[in-house]
Amino acid sequence: MTAGEGSDDELLRRVGRGDRAAFDTYYERNAAWLAVRIRRRCGGDAELTADVLQETFIAVWRAAGSYAGNGQSGGWLWAIATRRLIDAHRRRVVRGVNVGEPDDERAIAPAPSAEDEALASTYGAELATALDRLSPELRAVLQATVLDGFTVRETAILLDVPEGTVKSRAVRARRQLREALS
Repeated sequence: MTAGEGSDDELLRRVGRGDRAAFDTYYERNAAWLAVRIRRRCGGDAELTADVLQETFIAVWRAAGSYAGNGQSGGWLWAIATRRLIDAHRRRVVRGVNVGEPDDERAIAPAPSAEDEALASTYGAELATALDRLSPELRAVLQATVLDGFTVRETAILLDVPEGTVKSRAVRARRQLREALS
């Protein structure tokens, strides 16, 4: 089997065994869509996007051996990228507070998104707790469809699952959130 063959799950299993060619193929398949999503979440900052993308794939190289291989490689990759993006935002805020001057752009914390503000003001900690209780698969579907604005089809491609699976997970996630918040 050549490095270009196989599913992302198979590539990740091979990356976990140290296969550099499989890593290169996995990167080629996933870097473009991931960069678009990261860039959206960081306000179009090209430098931050590049940094987070690089940190994400370094983490993939290191953590591929722990990937469960359950067909959720897109969601797994996005979860890693999300954590790296959060870390990058935190570093910028800390760096701005410690060394920033009033005119220094880094001293200004990034404004929360409209979704984050609405959710925080409406439900606050209850919603955060409810979201944390969702399985990673359900959270990934909500992230893609609700917060990132992807269609069911785009989400299915992103998460490498059938469209019907996206729909059923979205229904389950919403039902679990409704129950947790009622």
